[in-house]
This record gives sequence, structure tokens and C-alpha cells, in this order.
Amino acid sequence: MEATLKDLVRQGLQLPLMEAFYTIQGEGYHKGTAAYFVRIGGCDVGCHWCDVKESWNADLHPPTAIDKIVSEALKHSKTVVVTGGEPLMWNMTPLTDALGDAGMQIHIETSGAYPVSGRWDWFCLSPKKNQEPTSDALQMADELKVIVYNKSDFKFAEKFASQVSDTCHLFLQPEWSRREEMMPLMVDFVLQNPQWKISLQTHKYLNIP
Repeated sequence: MEATLKDLVRQGLQLPLMEAFYTIQGEGYHKGTAAYFVRIGGCDVGCHWCDVKESWNADLHPPTAIDKIVSEALKHSKTVVVTGGEPLMWNMTPLTDALGDAGMQIHIETSGAYPVSGRWDWFCLSPKKNQEPTSDALQMADELKVIVYNKSDFKFAEKFASQVSDTCHLFLQPEWSRREEMMPLMVDFVLQNPQWKISLQTHKYLNIP
């Protein structure tokens, strides 16, 4: 990446865009609602069960001007979900300022492992064991979504539930390949801990992005 382009990326004026698409949100608090997804490349959190590993290497995804990202988003929806990869590896302030100035509702899905940048109308925090979230991310979380791969993830979920605000919505979501094994355990857990809710990847059942 040439020096000038690297500087634009560092400033957040261009971002390594993997893909962008208009769909029905499949997970968490806003499931079932239409939204425009902006998937930013680059992630070193390294979850072995990640279903978008092709997003990890930012160099595979061309730097794209934020003006272009915003103009495409405006054609589709008033709600934009910025996801990854791990979007907070990059400076999100220029993109979210531009989206906000255009009247968009701006959501993020993040592990929270990097310093928070950008302005967000909804902050979905999905913490990961390899790199735990920052205190700022925990304080900002509107939604805590913990992926359940094995039994130890229930304790992991409780650890972070004690650190978010009282108004944060708590979700457990089975890792897709382990859903048959984990769902009965999740049902029992939520019955005993009703402050939690179950999130399913409904977009996979609907066969949409």
C-alpha cells in the first residue's frame, strides 16, 4: 500500500472494505429489521470458529473512500451496521460522522478489543477470549452478545455481564456448528438466569447474508 493511501487509511478517510450489503439483521436485539451492513476487513482476534475468516487479512480488501461507502448506504437504509473483521482496528470517526450527518442510525458489532472511535447509536459488544474488551467498550455496550461454544462460555458471559451497565441487553448465541449441543444448556441457563435472552443466527435459517 503506497504511503499516501496508508495515510488516508490511518486517518479513517479510506477503509479496507470487504463487502457491503442490504439485508435483514439476523442476530441480537435488532433481529428481523432491515439494515445496510458494512463489513470492514482486518482482524487479529483470531476466533477459531469465526465464520468470516476471509475478513482477517485487511490487505486483501481494497481501501475504499468513506464518501463512497456513505453514498451506497444512503441508497438502501436509514440503519447502517458496521461490522468486520474488527472495525475498531481502524479510525471510525470520519465514517460515522459522515453517516450521522446524513441522518443515518449507526450501529457497530465489535469485540471491543481496540480503543473505541466513532459515534454510535447502538453498540453491540461481542467479547472474545483471545483479546478481552476495553473498559470503554464495556461502558458503552447497549447489547452484550456472547457466543457459546462450550460450557466455559457461560462463566465468561457472566464475567462481562457484571461489568456492563444495568440497561445493557444480555444475549447468549450458540456457535453455529455447536448449536445442537449448546442449545439445551442455554435454555437451562436462561431459565435460571432470566436477565439473559437467547439470540439465534436467524439469517442462516432464512438463507440470506
